[in-house]
Amino acid sequence: MSKPVVVKVIWGRGKLCHKVHITHQRNKMDEKPTTRKGSSFCSLRYALALVMHFSNFTMITQRVSLSIAIIAMVNSTQHQDPANASTEGPVVDLLSNRSRGIKDFSTRAAVYQWSTETQGVIFSSISYGIILTLIPSGYLAGIFGAKQILGAGLLISSLLTLITPLAADFGVILVIVIRTVQGMAQGMAWTGQFTIWAKWAPPLERSKLTSIAGSGAAFGSFIILCVGGLISQALGWPFIFYIFGSIGCVCCVLWFTVIYDDPMHHPCIGAREKEHITSSVVQQSSSPRRSIPIKAMVRCLPLWAIFMGFFSHFWLCTIIITYLPTYISTVLHVNIRDSGVLSSLPFIAASSCTILGGQMADFLLSRNLLSLITVRKLFSSLGLLLPSLCAVALPFVTSSYIATIALLILIPGTSNLCDSGFIINTLDVAPRYASFLMGISRGFGLTAGIISSTTTGFLISQVGHVIEHLQVAGDSESGWRNVFFLSAAVNMFGLIFYLIFGQAEIQNWAKERTLTRL
Repeated sequence: MSKPVVVKVIWGRGKLCHKVHITHQRNKMDEKPTTRKGSSFCSLRYALALVMHFSNFTMITQRVSLSIAIIAMVNSTQHQDPANASTEGPVVDLLSNRSRGIKDFSTRAAVYQWSTETQGVIFSSISYGIILTLIPSGYLAGIFGAKQILGAGLLISSLLTLITPLAADFGVILVIVIRTVQGMAQGMAWTGQFTIWAKWAPPLERSKLTSIAGSGAAFGSFIILCVGGLISQALGWPFIFYIFGSIGCVCCVLWFTVIYDDPMHHPCIGAREKEHITSSVVQQSSSPRRSIPIKAMVRCLPLWAIFMGFFSHFWLCTIIITYLPTYISTVLHVNIRDSGVLSSLPFIAASSCTILGGQMADFLLSRNLLSLITVRKLFSSLGLLLPSLCAVALPFVTSSYIATIALLILIPGTSNLCDSGFIINTLDVAPRYASFLMGISRGFGLTAGIISSTTTGFLISQVGHVIEHLQVAGDSESGWRNVFFLSAAVNMFGLIFYLIFGQAEIQNWAKERTLTRL
């Protein structure tokens, strides 16, 4: 056993400086890693977390751009009747000009005749692309370095975002192709991040660092949904793609400048921080990998528990990200501008919950209040159960504007508590193969996203008729109710499976093999 780590934290002028005294002895691979209980937010590893936050922000804005723009791109949204709005109190003023806003917007850009089934295919096409590159990109990132692969994926995604409006003019087939290739590029950029954190994140700071980086996706959803409708009405929907595609190109410059694959080769890292990181993760360092134990992975129930968690989590999250503007527009009868603003509110809650969840998880671990597996299962339970309850309740409160918005805010917010649960569990059970397994995990999640996007498109296919023929409004609500009930059932399946089979110990097949040479 290693002797405990003694930490002295000294407050300096305007920042937290640290002085660490570590007595370290060589541990066995199956022993629990020991690190200091404090961390400095002015350190380089937190700067890397912020850059990844910006990168995730960029990718999700490019992915969700179509979800807000499509309300203006399709012709069916122009037939809303102002008399059909159901409002309460102060929201009357918000909804009074919805039809005028859409009418004004319709003169600014082309409008396409895409059915809800076609929209479902377009939405899911990016998931098809991501799933194609998740596993190979995760493996290649572990071998050749994540910096180049992630940066290339981010650059390609940004360039394809810029040409999406042009592709729409050539037809829906080209849009689907562009979105699929863009998904392949984003698949390269998503999975390799865990290769970097396997070398940069001390065990007791993993939840904090990964939650800061991961919260960029929720914050990006908030921004694109908040300003997307405003950009559409002010400049036209193509500028949604132009603006966020350009931001992605700027992010690429920042990425290639700041990010390095490991702390040993970063030119700006301090000696103390480098020593702290390397001494903390030395027991889980990756040797040159000769093979991947596929058979052992397939037989590993804790891995399947993680995969099922991803499948359940992505099912509902994909529906919310993809169809939230459409739901608010058709059920609450809100125009594109106000629909985007309202759709953004859940994701600022999601971003906050992601960071707070990471802080709370590491607090519970650093104070030894709960074991690692208990923390993972606790946050997984909160992240799957709470949004399921909100989703089941949502169809019954459509007559209440405030209650509907409140539940829509709670679903993504509580769902992102999973980021401190099974989302980072691969770093616990198999840190050597974290990037590869993250690719497989996201593959399961995106498979769920493909199925849920397409299924939702068919279940609410009558929404277009609702706008033109109000007498079938009940059928529309029934379609959305089926969507949310099915999502809750999928979440419960994933939660039960993870609670039964989830673990947090490094698996035997994932441990380093020590070679003795004479």
